[in-house]
Amino acid sequence: MSLFHKQQLAFQPIDPLADGLGDDIKVERNEDGHFELTEQLDGRLADEWEEILSDARRDPDFTFVSGD
Repeated sequence: MSLFHKQQLAFQPIDPLADGLGDDIKVERNEDGHFELTEQLDGRLADEWEEILSDARRDPDFTFVSGD
């Protein structure tokens, strides 16, 4: 092994969307009824979340972890 010819191992950077996730995200963004989080909390998101919580409260197997 020569001191003047240093070899270096390198890896390609990982693309987290290379497994098809990017395509799934594009499809979901084009679905009817999708919403974007342009603000921290808007009225539509609050309504959707309240509906989810309401359904969860009726589920006997659901347990709230927080009092909020």
